[in-house]
Amino acid sequence: MSLITVTNLSKSFGAADVFSGVTFSLARGARLALVGANGVGKTTVLRILIGLDEPSSGTLHRARSIRIGYLPQEADFEMKGTLWEACLEVFAPLLKQQEELHRLETLMADTTLQEEILARYGKLQQEFEARGGYTYPTRIRQVLSGLGFSSADEQMPVEHLSGGQRTRAYLARLLLSDPDLLLLDEPTNHLDVAAIEWLEGYLSQWGGAALIVSHDRYFLDRVATGIIEMTPAGTEYYPGNYSAYLNERQARWERRREVFEAEKEKLLAEALYIKKYIAGQNVSQARGRLRRLSRIVQAVEQIGLEAVLNKKWIEVSEDVSITVSDLSAEEAERRVRALRFVDPRPPRLHLQIRSEQRSGELVIRTYGLQVGYPGRKLFDAPDIVLQRGECAALIGPNGAGKTTFLKTILGQLPPLSGEVHLGASLKIGYFAQAHEGLNPENTLLQEIDALMPHWLPGQIRDYLGKYLFSGDDVYKKVGMLSGGERGRLALAKLALQDTNLLLLDEPTNHLDIPSQEVLEAVLEAYPGTILLVTHDRYLVDALATQIWEIEPDESKLTVFLGTYSQMREERERQAAREAALHSQQSAGTATGKPRRPDRSDAARQERRRIAQIQELENQIAGLEAKLAEIGFLLEHPPADPAKVARLGQDYARIQREMDEKLAAWEKLSA
Repeated sequence: MSLITVTNLSKSFGAADVFSGVTFSLARGARLALVGANGVGKTTVLRILIGLDEPSSGTLHRARSIRIGYLPQEADFEMKGTLWEACLEVFAPLLKQQEELHRLETLMADTTLQEEILARYGKLQQEFEARGGYTYPTRIRQVLSGLGFSSADEQMPVEHLSGGQRTRAYLARLLLSDPDLLLLDEPTNHLDVAAIEWLEGYLSQWGGAALIVSHDRYFLDRVATGIIEMTPAGTEYYPGNYSAYLNERQARWERRREVFEAEKEKLLAEALYIKKYIAGQNVSQARGRLRRLSRIVQAVEQIGLEAVLNKKWIEVSEDVSITVSDLSAEEAERRVRALRFVDPRPPRLHLQIRSEQRSGELVIRTYGLQVGYPGRKLFDAPDIVLQRGECAALIGPNGAGKTTFLKTILGQLPPLSGEVHLGASLKIGYFAQAHEGLNPENTLLQEIDALMPHWLPGQIRDYLGKYLFSGDDVYKKVGMLSGGERGRLALAKLALQDTNLLLLDEPTNHLDIPSQEVLEAVLEAYPGTILLVTHDRYLVDALATQIWEIEPDESKLTVFLGTYSQMREERERQAAREAALHSQQSAGTATGKPRRPDRSDAARQERRRIAQIQELENQIAGLEAKLAEIGFLLEHPPADPAKVARLGQDYARIQREMDEKLAAWEKLSA
């Protein structure tokens, strides 16, 4: 059964149509991603689903008694008290049950009421336990820890939290409330990589449904079970994750072009037949076929071949206006030949980064490098070597020093110690995260004119059009642009430079997914060398030949030679080996066998602890999903009493197993 079904939703603001033809359904357990260009109306769809906006037309059906949790992209989240108290509000019904249990415990002293009280107490305790009454404090700690809060943060007043922290706190409350459906608008905003990976694991194991709007393609790859592609003209569903969507989308585009060419050939053959026989013996038949062809050609011109194909004329006629009932045979042929395939792809950046001069083989080399500011060391780096044609991705949490490292490489900041050597014949292009190279007082025309003073205004307008700036956009001041528009302008300026080393600081920030895809393709074809700073794991996985990771807790940078996926796989294997070793050591201690001394340093022990916590969280999420499934079956029990009994036994067994895992998780997290 679908939790939500929408049919032909449209939304207009005055005379401006935002979208139309939005149609999809969301089943229990489905995790769908809503993707599309910026401004297509994805957030508006979420607001309509939750009831904050009304559609201009179309139908929306929600399942009866559905519980929906909504995480807006930007909002003033109303929460009071400490972070812990804000999360505890979710469990208000459980807390009332807990108070009632305590009250009944005091009444048990009265022997005259003991039998009646015991019966009520037993029933209430069973319900309390089934609803997680004994595990909710652990669940709160688990979710807060996963989203990047420390135990010290739990008692922090909510009003003292930053905007990003308040968003994370609100997300924690949503997850703890366990709704039937989650509507998440950019849920990875304000999360570091560790928190995003935790959220990926949580949602992958979660039994509820979710509709997600996100620019994080790697996140969608790990979480989504289906993709809804949204354009101003409607929606199209693709099964599978984001990578599967890319492959299937390309295949559908190619099939549509093939179908168009084949159908156009049929129409042309029809036009040539009519032209041949219109004045001959088969004139009556030819005129009838000409009348039909005239209607079809005009319909295809107005609404496209796909909307006309394999439909009865009565279905098509409502959407078209036929101005000429019978074209001449020559006019019909001319208009058939003039039909052009309408590319279904959204407008895309036309980005091309020049690299005409070849650099030396060695591009960057460091010796004994220490990065930071006077009196504040950020991290030590091993001796790094980056050669021509490679791409290194610099990753790490916010505030770790990634931008500082780039400025050190550029020579804008001196290292605390050590040396940076840049190779010969380098032409460096730098994309700054804050777009410091843009003058907020300049118009877009002036920004490009400063680089290309010999260009005419028409040439500048044409060039900016390739970056999706049209009409009067070129007269806007830079200071009035959105984050995505500033990013596109910065890329437009970068593309005008002849470079062979690109230093890119968060280049996909504020770019919609189609623009991210274009940038990825351009960088993949770039013949020079790239040093990339980004949280975009999909881009890192596609481009990077080595990963430089800053570990602020240990004040060091580590180098992994390989892709991001290979690094993750290696870490998962290492975590599994360390967990197995820990189990063996625990077993040896229990049987009295001598235990080998642990020679690993504190950092290794910490990595092992984090890996064990992650593994336990995945197991707990899986057990919670099983409990939810059995709980649903018990709410709608089968007719066979034996099956009901087995379900109850399974529930009790899984609950005990989960309690053990939660106890282990609490011990490791303490």
